[in-house]
Amino acid sequence: MPGDKKQKEPEGGSVGLLLGAHFSIAGGLHKALYTARDYGCTAVQIFTKNASTWKERILTDQDMEAFDRARQETGITAIASHTAYLINLGSPEKKKFDRSCSALIHEMARVDQLGIPMVVHHPGAHMETGEAAGINRIAEGINRVLCESPGNGPRLLLETCAGQGTTLGHTFEQLAAIVEKVKQPERLGFCLDTCHIFAAGYDIRTEESYHKTLAAFDAVLGLDRLKVIHLNDALRDLGSRVDRHAHIGKGKIGPSAFSLIMNDERLAHIPKILETPKKEGGIDWDRRNLGVLTAMLKKDL
Repeated sequence: MPGDKKQKEPEGGSVGLLLGAHFSIAGGLHKALYTARDYGCTAVQIFTKNASTWKERILTDQDMEAFDRARQETGITAIASHTAYLINLGSPEKKKFDRSCSALIHEMARVDQLGIPMVVHHPGAHMETGEAAGINRIAEGINRVLCESPGNGPRLLLETCAGQGTTLGHTFEQLAAIVEKVKQPERLGFCLDTCHIFAAGYDIRTEESYHKTLAAFDAVLGLDRLKVIHLNDALRDLGSRVDRHAHIGKGKIGPSAFSLIMNDERLAHIPKILETPKKEGGIDWDRRNLGVLTAMLKKDL
């Protein structure tokens, strides 16, 4: 019936390569799934509202019906939403902190209504109040959000960050410290962004450094809790702490790391999402970057 909660698919969706991009919801949330299908994608990431404003989007029965129909018609079930950029659970300002909690609660509710299994979220920034204080506030905010969100709802994924400004989550240890203070840690997971970890100082350019970084992630956070990977090359050097995405193989990371990721059997079931620049110079870069990544797959895998 209209308005009924949609049945969520298992995280990871269907068997096989799960590769996609972040696509626009212009014209309706469901349009992103059809766009993804037209690009040959098997995974997709979307915003469920305007990511640059506080204004919330109230879903209608028609929104939910159209989204569910698109999911059925495209067969795409490996879907993640990304939270709005204004949310900062690390803010020391009570008004901003409360508003951020409210916005994330609304996001979790919308995503639950749509039957999307995952919400990708930047942990937050401490705004010059120090790492420990920021981590405490982020965990406090997550506890509030999870307490007011359905227990069987979407999994909240903390994204690895570049460390620009006072943002937290640029070390695996910071993410672990947040999770340790969360009362329902089983409802959390992680999203690894290749550009962000590289900017934060984790090298993945060679086979040796790639495996070292993945081993560190596994030891501190657990590869079993890695639910989404953002595939982005980096415009700036290793350890720059600057979050600027580049096309696959065209940045400072280079193609080898992405070939390693695409052919790593441990990561085969994890949705991989492009967040690279879109159309520039008359080139459809999503199509080109997706082609570059699929071409990296070894035929025997």
